[in-house]
Amino acid sequence: MVDINECPVCQSRSLVPFRTCQDFTVSHETFQVVRCENCALAITTPRPETEKLGDYYLSEEYISHSGKSSGLMGPLYKTARNFALNQKAKLVGTYSKPGLALDFGCGTGEFLATLKKHKWAVEGIEPSPVARQKAEENTSQKIHSELETIKNTYDIITAWHVVEHVPDLVYTINTLKEHLKKDGTIFIAVPNYESTDAEQYGNLWAGFDVPRHLWHFSKKSMAQLLNSNGLTLRKTVPMKLDAFYVSMLSENYRSNTKTSVATMAKGFLSGLKSNAAAGSDNYSSLIYIAQHS
Repeated sequence: MVDINECPVCQSRSLVPFRTCQDFTVSHETFQVVRCENCALAITTPRPETEKLGDYYLSEEYISHSGKSSGLMGPLYKTARNFALNQKAKLVGTYSKPGLALDFGCGTGEFLATLKKHKWAVEGIEPSPVARQKAEENTSQKIHSELETIKNTYDIITAWHVVEHVPDLVYTINTLKEHLKKDGTIFIAVPNYESTDAEQYGNLWAGFDVPRHLWHFSKKSMAQLLNSNGLTLRKTVPMKLDAFYVSMLSENYRSNTKTSVATMAKGFLSGLKSNAAAGSDNYSSLIYIAQHS
């Protein structure tokens, strides 16, 4: 296990206990989450060594890697994802005409395939061999296995629910910025632990997803992370569907049972309440849109 004693965003060592969360997907182990008193980044620590993290993704329940769907939640996830893919493509299209796009942590490649339909040239990075193979099938092209192998600069870079997974947070953001064109735009989507559904479910909130989620973001910590790496936050956009999916999973954890119509109904209502209480930017997940400073 690896202990994190210093916040990577602001270098503060004032890390205080915040949550005690269980891995409900794979190991059922318990992990601690601390929070930086300065910038409000929350951190899973101690955590498995980087070489061991891959073991915590080895589950058919981890749909973004397996590409499979089972039970009630699988088809629901895939239906919502298909809708979200087109919404994301429209969003990036408002910042750039079709050019060269990089999807960092592209999973099984559905977003890359959607961008190609919208006339973008695309590249993807995916470390999971299983997901990468599916991405190559979905896009009919080679997918990078690591950040270090990319050579180009890009009109847009997207990172949909992936930054919270990377062991070296600052290196990743800085390297992505270096591969962004000067007039390019980066889109980073992460869960928001300050949302109403996060507060409602506490330690059982599915957005913590330990130990796969190494970092847990507040709006303050993400803005500071971007700024300290030469990026300026231009806009924050909600991912409203996430509140429903995350709340449904959280209801499963709360009831200690598999997905049922009852837990789905309770989760749906929680998602509605969370979105209604979100105001302008306090949703379950947020997309941070940034450009060179």
